[in-house]
Amino acid sequence: MKTFIKSGLAIIILFGFLNIDTAEARQTEDLVPADTLDGWRLGWVTNLNGSQASYRNWSKGGINSLSVVGSSQFTSLYRKDAFSYGLRIRTNFGQSRFQDEGVRKTDDRISVRNQFLYDLGEDHVDFSIFANINFETQFAEGYNYGAGPEGEDVLISNFMAPAYLTQNAGLAYIPDESFSIQAGLGLKQTIVSDTDLSPRYGLDEGDNFFNEAGFTFGIMYEQSLMENVTYFGYVETFSNLNRSLRRTDVNFSNRLVGRINDYLNMTFQFDLIYDDDFSDEVQLSQVLSAGLSIILF
Repeated sequence: MKTFIKSGLAIIILFGFLNIDTAEARQTEDLVPADTLDGWRLGWVTNLNGSQASYRNWSKGGINSLSVVGSSQFTSLYRKDAFSYGLRIRTNFGQSRFQDEGVRKTDDRISVRNQFLYDLGEDHVDFSIFANINFETQFAEGYNYGAGPEGEDVLISNFMAPAYLTQNAGLAYIPDESFSIQAGLGLKQTIVSDTDLSPRYGLDEGDNFFNEAGFTFGIMYEQSLMENVTYFGYVETFSNLNRSLRRTDVNFSNRLVGRINDYLNMTFQFDLIYDDDFSDEVQLSQVLSAGLSIILF
């Protein structure tokens, strides 16, 4: 219990130590600055969500539980004439404590995305040259609980194990700031700092780095569905030049964000990943959360 309380306090300190409000900040997936932007626009939004359930002599049954999830999204957008740049840093971390089962991780992500755009013509025409540099990993150890031969937990991931660094460039079609299509060539580096986990992510035993070259394709979309309810979605693919197209990596992410008021929000997130280096089966993740949302700036 003490470990869980410490983790919860760390999340609160990490994601909620400021309370500075501004109307300029907003969450966004598509890192395309508005045509009207001249210079920089910064935004930082944090969320702290939780749930608790307790039962005693309850005829319907149930298990005592306590969950805390913290998230942070920092966005920086810049535009000057035909050149624009977008940066998004997103972090998520959550833990749950279940009766007689201890503390388990429920959410964990570090994501850094950089996008450079140069318009191919005057008046911000729909086509641009793009270049992206992205990084993904996690904070803490991840387990397949109870999957060992004697029911023990099996370590399947850790900080920088794996981590993915990608660089791609090509042509983008951007009719407006809420929708874009990108296609080009790219590089993908898989980093596994714990060599015991290397074979799980397509690396030879003992190796901790693997580089690939291939084709990239992506679609990003953002739409306000109704007042205070917004959908964010993107799909990204990477096709290794030396492999069959049927082995294309696919990352499909969806988020539905509803703001109850200036401080409370509800988020539904659904992610689908296919990466046959890790598994021949599709990876699925679904999270529904509600809690405190603070605009830092």
